Amino acid sequence: MSAPVAVFAYNRPQHLGAVLQALSGNAGAEHSKLYIFCDGARNESHEADVRAVRQVARQSSGFGKIEIIEREKNWGLARSIVEGVRDVCAVHGRVIVLEDDIVPTPFFLPYVNAALDRYADAERVISIGCHTFDSGMDLPETFFLQVPDCWGWGVWQRSWTSFQADGADLLRQILDREAASRFDFDGTYPYTQMLKDCVAGRNQSWAVRWYAHAFLTGSLVLYPSRAVTSNIGFDGSGVHCGLHSGLDIRFAQCPIAVEEIPLEESPAARGAWKEALFALGGRPPGSVQRLTRRVKRMLLS
Repeated sequence: MSAPVAVFAYNRPQHLGAVLQALSGNAGAEHSKLYIFCDGARNESHEADVRAVRQVARQSSGFGKIEIIEREKNWGLARSIVEGVRDVCAVHGRVIVLEDDIVPTPFFLPYVNAALDRYADAERVISIGCHTFDSGMDLPETFFLQVPDCWGWGVWQRSWTSFQADGADLLRQILDREAASRFDFDGTYPYTQMLKDCVAGRNQSWAVRWYAHAFLTGSLVLYPSRAVTSNIGFDGSGVHCGLHSGLDIRFAQCPIAVEEIPLEESPAARGAWKEALFALGGRPPGSVQRLTRRVKRMLLS
């Protein structure tokens, strides 16, 4: 079945246009319902761009049905996603999610829809990921990790309604289990500190809490061997993004075959992810900083 697609936008009309154009070119788009969530302006300086985004949304085409939700006030990305995903799942039971700087490749919709169908009843599978840190390794066609993706993803209502978003409680459980090092991907990235910052109000990340929830519940996320989304937000235009992507990413050149595989984390994929999080090893410090910005962009979405 074709899951509805929710696109979350704020003040970047050109980015949103690129996302919608690429999405409409995917096989199955013509059967998909599209929800476009347009956030309200944070301040007067953003109002013109917010209006432009809404105009782009109204001109979108190529989908089965289109519904545009225009917020009167600024909700921020975290609230927009948490509540928007909840609302769409309440109607359809599942949803495919994109932000306004995540451009899908031609193999995006077929892969996510097939994966949502394949693992709909696998309670341990919490979501479908799309953007792969392959670190140049040969990975299985699809594999599982415990880390949710936020650069294009799919989720079921059963997963989202189970999401315990209390950052303080999530942090307490990680510390009580003495699991901070494992949560930090064996010490390769300070996710625990990001969660502490969230609890302290220094960030509003939904994604680090979603990861903590997946980690604590032993949940799994399906990924493809090659990425089916591309992030175009590293041009300084976004709220959380920097100017560099930090890594070269290999993209799928053919459809992803979604077959049943064992419900366990892939050691090879975990190794590839760890290698990426080691921030390119012996390269110059600037490369480390760029990759750090990239991972922060993922978790602060």
